[in-house]
Amino acid sequence: MNELEKNGQYVKFCAYGFLKSLRFYDAFLLLFFLDQGISFSQMGVLYATREIAVNLCEVPSGIVADTYGRKHALLASFFFYILSFVIFYLSNDFKILFLAMAVYGLADAFRSGTHKGMIMDYLKLNDWEDQKVMYYGHTRSWSQKGAAISALFAGGLVMYAGSYRSVYLFSIVPYLLNFINIMTYPEVLNHSLSKKDRNATKNLFTYAINLFRAVKNRKVFQVINSSAIHTAYLKVIKDYIQPVMLQLAILLPILETMELKKKSGLLIGILYFFIFLMTSYASKMSFKLKRLGTERIPWVTLQVGLVCGALSGVFIYNEWWMLSLLSFILVFVVENLRKPNMTAILSDNVPNKILTSVLSAQSFYRTIVTSFLAILFGFLADLFSIGASLLIISTSIFLFYHLIGGMKLKKL
Repeated sequence: MNELEKNGQYVKFCAYGFLKSLRFYDAFLLLFFLDQGISFSQMGVLYATREIAVNLCEVPSGIVADTYGRKHALLASFFFYILSFVIFYLSNDFKILFLAMAVYGLADAFRSGTHKGMIMDYLKLNDWEDQKVMYYGHTRSWSQKGAAISALFAGGLVMYAGSYRSVYLFSIVPYLLNFINIMTYPEVLNHSLSKKDRNATKNLFTYAINLFRAVKNRKVFQVINSSAIHTAYLKVIKDYIQPVMLQLAILLPILETMELKKKSGLLIGILYFFIFLMTSYASKMSFKLKRLGTERIPWVTLQVGLVCGALSGVFIYNEWWMLSLLSFILVFVVENLRKPNMTAILSDNVPNKILTSVLSAQSFYRTIVTSFLAILFGFLADLFSIGASLLIISTSIFLFYHLIGGMKLKKL
């Protein structure tokens, strides 16, 4: 097909991404932690807790999704997300935040890779596999639009309430709507095994063997490695853009009579809104990156993202806040240009029936990297500064990737 078929299921896929991204707390998570007296090192532990919870359930959740049904895995995921929002809202110390992050990680584990697998199956059923990058890019762009609306709405909430806590309660509503949306997905995308299969244990074992065979393929692992490193990197550093925005709110000579928390809520909401509009457009246009060639996309985009992050660290260290913000934004844009391409490259090299499990394995690897980087980043930020930590982490990943043989893919 030359144009995307924007039918009912396309709308549901887009709605899923849009509603999933209405996480009103996301734009203020780090500031929420700081407001509760949490140090950067403790934040690193909290982020690592979330990732470790994902690690413990990641691959099994992907296998369960392939075996017993992807819809059921997603429904469980949204239940745990809502539970975590309630715990966050009620939190008043580090221990409760620890529990909230663990539940959130469990939710992430059941969601990760599952929906992408459903999209890829849908394209295969309709013989639209040549449109993988464009189709996934379009649906992901709606996710970024949701994030943009989310930030703007959350900024209004903080400005009105003068508190970061209330955003967690409001986050429950879109997740309930997405729960209903998932229930309407056609059964053909559920991928449950036939009732004729005699026992689930044998099938679980078969999926595990297939997963191992796919991941041990050197070319597949190179894609997983490149994709996971940049995503983990952004996941660790992305919330540290919030103190940069806070500094801009302090310095800007507007609304000087407004309380700082309310002023920062308004400014941060507006800034995130435009950032996610940019990342939405980047995701939509990601198919144009194919001009670089399959063997160059993972390599080039990873280097660009890391260099932008390192520059942002330099600018933060020197208190050049606007330049730091712009460099930070470029890391977001790079991730959304590369992610649809990386997903398509991976799906081209893995049997479709175990794609969800392999995507979960990729997330499993990513969360190991994220856990380590989160703790290290927090420790370095407390020891030196956010800017120094960002520079050290970005440079170290760049060197490490080269040392372990992060070479261009020959040909996939």
